[in-house]
Amino acid sequence: MKKGIDYIGVGTGALIFNDEGKVFLAKRGQKSRNERGKWDFPGGSVEFGETCENTIKREIKEEFGMEIAVVDFLMYGDDLMPKEKQHWLSISFIARHIGGKPKIMEPDKCSEIKWAEFATIDPESLTIPSRRCFYKYREINHPIQ
Repeated sequence: MKKGIDYIGVGTGALIFNDEGKVFLAKRGQKSRNERGKWDFPGGSVEFGETCENTIKREIKEEFGMEIAVVDFLMYGDDLMPKEKQHWLSISFIARHIGGKPKIMEPDKCSEIKWAEFATIDPESLTIPSRRCFYKYREINHPIQ
């Protein structure tokens, strides 16, 4: 049985800000499970017995070699992906980069990374959950600590 397809998957992601106030973005690669070629605020699947906060820290370390600190909860949402016939419950956070130079450690799943000014992001270029998070963050204008 496959997460998100045979049953609702649980994922977590984060808007990760650096000391310059830029947010980290990753472009989904050809082996991503959905929304290939779209940009996202990265994350991953929650494993049994693992908290969402620990999941996002682990995933960012494994996929990009970075250490992050979770600053705040942002939101959750049901992400229906009709094209891929998937359903995910996504838990999203605001985080701060605290160490490690970002690098692509899973090139099949991620084709490009960058730090971007939040205001310059085109929400239409984002995945479904990241687009939702973009609008929520813009609405609350959370100060990064």
